[in-house]
Amino acid sequence: MVAAILEPQKEQYISTIVSEWNLVCNDDWKAPFAMSVFFLGVLTGSFISGQLSDRFGRKLVMFGTMAVQTVFSMLQAFSPNWEIFCILNFLVGLGQISNLVAAFVLGSELLGKSIRVAFATVGAFIPYAIGYMALPLVAYFIRSWSTLLFLLSLSGVLYIPLWWFIPESPRWLLINSRIKEAEGLLRRAAKKNGITPPDVLFSDLELEDMKAKSKQTHSIIHLFKTRNIRAITLINLLIWMILTAEYFSLSLNTPNLHGDDYLNCFFAGAIEVPAYVASWLLLQRFSRRFSLSSTLFLGGIVLFFIQPIPSNLAAISTVLVMIGKFGTTTAFAIVFVYTSELYPTAVRNMGVGMSSMASRVGSIISPYIFFLGIYHEFLPYILMGTLTVFSAILVLLLPETINIPLPETIDQMQKIKRLKCGSTHKYHYRFYKNGTTGETNVVVSKKEEI
Repeated sequence: MVAAILEPQKEQYISTIVSEWNLVCNDDWKAPFAMSVFFLGVLTGSFISGQLSDRFGRKLVMFGTMAVQTVFSMLQAFSPNWEIFCILNFLVGLGQISNLVAAFVLGSELLGKSIRVAFATVGAFIPYAIGYMALPLVAYFIRSWSTLLFLLSLSGVLYIPLWWFIPESPRWLLINSRIKEAEGLLRRAAKKNGITPPDVLFSDLELEDMKAKSKQTHSIIHLFKTRNIRAITLINLLIWMILTAEYFSLSLNTPNLHGDDYLNCFFAGAIEVPAYVASWLLLQRFSRRFSLSSTLFLGGIVLFFIQPIPSNLAAISTVLVMIGKFGTTTAFAIVFVYTSELYPTAVRNMGVGMSSMASRVGSIISPYIFFLGIYHEFLPYILMGTLTVFSAILVLLLPETINIPLPETIDQMQKIKRLKCGSTHKYHYRFYKNGTTGETNVVVSKKEEI
């Protein structure tokens, strides 16, 4: 569908932003720039959404930014010129990522351990894949960009009634000393599940501990404050950026594949359904590090095999690209779960938001990765494959979170794994002289584990 925006074909599309504002010749840079502006909005939203959500609550930020996305998408359909279109595109991107991050964290904190992984994979992402597949079907019958955009933005109105059904995160309420509200939510949840809660949910000691935690203020600097959390954050930023760059590069390259644009877009969405199911199965049966590292490796390694494929077997290249997208999409679902489990409640939304912000850097550069093809046809695939395999290795440095309770404070975070070379212990060396023989002996004792 990107081709519909950048390279309009009269026999396929009634109107695009290119034909609407004559973005050709000296103005041809404006079409891809409009896409980059959207991702800049997503980048900004990723930066502020975590802090807003940790300060004002998951629910309020989720519905507020959803309203921003819906309203400005509707207004964007009536843009009088390219400049207004870009400004509104920035605001749409800002709202889109903010409500996504808030909704993901809210669901992760509301649901129990047994269902959390299912929500974060098949529950949260398969509806996205279904929408992905529905897009070319709707676009096939609506060939005008403004009409298509307006009708799609109307779907945001359907979320309004959910305000009265979706509660705030009890974890967030507790960490912010809103004890009575949290107790009310927990008692209602227990009643719906047929469970009789105890008369006293929290002891005086627990309440004092919560009040002490609520007095602690956290900002984005806490993601880099100690050596351990700084290492986890930096590794996460690299993984998210590389992963997103490959995901969007393969998605945006879909129109360049052989065949019909609409069918290719549909297949690119359809491959994500088994990918999300695979992510759920992997997280159910294997460790987080193995699941993420193996799928990243699959998504990257297959790209190296595209170059040897003869030009008369282009269909095989397309299959390899789809396998790469399968691995990348599976990893994309897994990394959300993994990241949310690495960070404590106090900075979880900031951690996921910061990681998502790094991923937007990858999405901003993704439209330009395939321009490297003018120097060498397979250079984009080699670059993406190398970076993705590198990120698969980085994952192995992170701590494992499977069967570990979600941390509440930074002090409860697990220590990052280290690459160990040789001994992992420090030793005391004590020299003494034997009074009988006159020989010098050495006594070695273990001091501490590094």
